This record gives sequence, C-alpha cells and structure tokens, in this order.
Amino acid sequence: MKKALLLVLIQFAIAGELCAQSVDQVDAFVRASMERESIPGVSIAVIKDGKPFIVKGYGLANVEHNVAVKPETIFQSGSVGKQFTAFAVMMLVEEGKIGLDDPLSKYIADVPNSWKPLTIRRLLTHTSGLGDYPTNFDLQKDGTEEIIFRELQKMSPTFKQGEKWEYSNVAYVTLGVLIRKVTGRFYGDFLRERVFQPLGMVSTRIISEADIVPNRAAGYRLLKGELKNQEWVAPSLNTTADGSLYTNALDLIRWDEALRAGRILKKRSYDEIWSPVKLNNGSSHPYGFGWELSNINGKRLVEHGGSWQGFKTHIARYVDHKLTVIVFANLAQANQDQIAHGIAQILDPSTKQ
Repeated sequence: MKKALLLVLIQFAIAGELCAQSVDQVDAFVRASMERESIPGVSIAVIKDGKPFIVKGYGLANVEHNVAVKPETIFQSGSVGKQFTAFAVMMLVEEGKIGLDDPLSKYIADVPNSWKPLTIRRLLTHTSGLGDYPTNFDLQKDGTEEIIFRELQKMSPTFKQGEKWEYSNVAYVTLGVLIRKVTGRFYGDFLRERVFQPLGMVSTRIISEADIVPNRAAGYRLLKGELKNQEWVAPSLNTTADGSLYTNALDLIRWDEALRAGRILKKRSYDEIWSPVKLNNGSSHPYGFGWELSNINGKRLVEHGGSWQGFKTHIARYVDHKLTVIVFANLAQANQDQIAHGIAQILDPSTKQ
C-alpha cells in the first residue's frame, strides 16, 4: 500500500515538473518571438484537456503609458470575428429564419442583379465571387452601415459563385446587413444578447474608439523599423461584421469551452460550420463557416487568424489533441499564427505539420 502511494506521489511530482518545464519553454519561445519581430505585447491562452493551462500576458499593451499586458487586456479581433458572424447566421438558420442555400435577394431585395443569385452558404464560405474591399474604397470616410453597403454594391462578382475560393471581407459585411434585415437588430447587439452574455464573455463587444473601454490595448505597426501607432480608420468601418470586435484571452477561453461543449447550436449546425466547402467541380476547399480546416497526421485542426489596425489574433483548436492555443499581438507585422503553432508544438510535438 505504501509503495503504491509512493509511486503515485512520484508520478505526480514528475508530471508537475514536466508541466513547469513546458510553461518555461512556452515563455522562452514567446519572448524570443517578440524580440525577433519587435512585438510590443502578446497575450496567450492555452486550454489543455478542457482546462486553462497557460493564461499569460507579455510585454506592453500601451507603450506610451508603459502598461503591461495581462489576461484581461483587450485586443481587436480582426477576422477571428468572422466565426461569430457565422455563428449568428447559423442561429437564424436553426430558427428557420434563413436558409443556407437561399439567395441573398430573398432577404435583401434591392441588391444589384449580379448579387441576387448569391447564396448565404457561398457568402459564409468565401465562394460567392465577391472579393475584398475595392482598392479605391476610402477607409477614412465615415458613414452608416447602409451607406457602406451601398458603396460595396458597386462591385460585381469576379467569378461564378462556387467556382473557386477567394477570401471576401465584403461577403461578411453583407452577412451583417443580412442579420439586421432578418432580425431588425444590429448584428453586434444580436451577438451581445444571444451569444456573449449567455456565455459569460463579459469583455467582448463591437469596437468603439469613443467609448471608455477598460484594459484596451493600443495597436502598432513598424514603419522603416520604427514603432508607430496604428493607422486611423473611420469609426463606422470598425463596426462591420467582417471582424470588428474587442475581445481578450479570458473571453476566448469561454468561447472555446462553449464550442467544445456544443452549446447554443445543435450538433448538425456545428457539423456544417466545420465542413469543407464543396465547389462546383466536385472538389472541396478546406474552409467552413468562418473557420479554416486542416488535418495534421489525420487529426483535426480548426483555426482562424485576424489582422486589423495594428492587431493580430489567432485561435487554433487542435480538436483531437484536446488542445487550443489563443494568441493576441499588438503589432501589424506579427506572425501570430506561427506563435500559436509553435506553442502547440512545444506542448504536443505531434501537432507539428
């Protein structure tokens, strides 16, 4: 009996020492990445076997005021926000208010003729033919959602929907307009009431330059090797559904927990979200509804990055490894996906691609 107890205690001690070594290795890796890339601040969260394993901040959230990054520090989501827009759409699908294969014109009648056949599924999966913002689109011109959407409708699809995959911020802006048309509410309000509040995501919200936002980080860029503040964009451009959220590590831990538990949505909706999109020629592309999809040695990885206004964000969910890595950085040139993947490989070498 005593020998068995001693063996258990030894095993716990070894496991504890290995955990401490792993955390030290992650710390060293993150700090080395920051130094190499001149990143002011980084926040990470690692969820292992369903429990937070590492939740830490490194460096500065605000260089001018010498404010340290901490787990509560709020960063801009960039396109990580697209998964929340897609989630909202799927809630409406489950309620029978939207059909994935319905044309956009069923819900927004006054779109251009070239947009009318575009389906909700094609908008969600970046296969609609709509691309990114036009090169002449003025990011510093303010306007209502209606004015922004009217300006974007001057674009025509560049290929037949379903013909290929091409990343489209315009498609997700359109999905935000769709949510308002169907619900009568701004998509950000819909998310707050139906997703963020129920999941306890107390810090996640639509970006506002005017509001007082506790723990808000500043975004930066490198210009000829010198650190500069992020470039200014019109306030209205920071409210669209292509990725205009404030969030932090603590809230994305709650989000990961909800995804793992299959909360709010039904299983068949999650299956849709994480299924590769089928193209017209019968092939598929490894993208679902707001998520990139891949396999590492036959095991699933669902992830997405974000980049906007001097911020970089990444969430990598190694589903079969029961490992999630979340990374925020406040530098436009940061390689946040490499940091996320590097952390995963330290903790589980089998995640190496």
